Amino acid sequence: MNALRRTCLLLLPLLTPTATVAWADPPPPPLPPPVPAIARTWPVGTRPPVLRGWEPPPTVYTRGHRGVDLAAAPGTPVRAVAAGRVSYAGRVAGRGVLSVELTGTDLRTTYEPVRPLVKKGTEVTPGEVIAELEPTTSHCPTTCLHWGLRRGRTYLNPLDLLPTWLLRRGPSRLLPLTP
Repeated sequence: MNALRRTCLLLLPLLTPTATVAWADPPPPPLPPPVPAIARTWPVGTRPPVLRGWEPPPTVYTRGHRGVDLAAAPGTPVRAVAAGRVSYAGRVAGRGVLSVELTGTDLRTTYEPVRPLVKKGTEVTPGEVIAELEPTTSHCPTTCLHWGLRRGRTYLNPLDLLPTWLLRRGPSRLLPLTP
């Protein structure tokens, strides 16, 4: 019995770390890949004012703002921000909607309210006019383009598609002080 006891005492330090690892919490899930800055143009205008930014909801079913609202006048041309293929062009709940699956990614941009000028399946290039902005006041205080971005069922910030050179404003300028 002494030999068995001695063997157990010798093996106990070897088993303890293994048991600790087995009871540890599993590692956290991997972070999703970042959004690549592949846009080559804004969807409307040149650096349009952002009327409302992206506000991700805390859960899938709660309130939030799943895109950004860009100020633009009715009839403004809406451009594809990157190369892709139109996956939807039609009406949803009375509003014109256009979706573009971005080439080489698992991302999809959405544009609304628009009058689509392209059909489902059309390959588009960056800067190509794909729609015209429709007038509406139901979403913004003035007419605006709601621009969205999704990876699967997850909403992302579409501004992340823009490289820094598109986000930058012009250089700061000092003006003379006059009375």
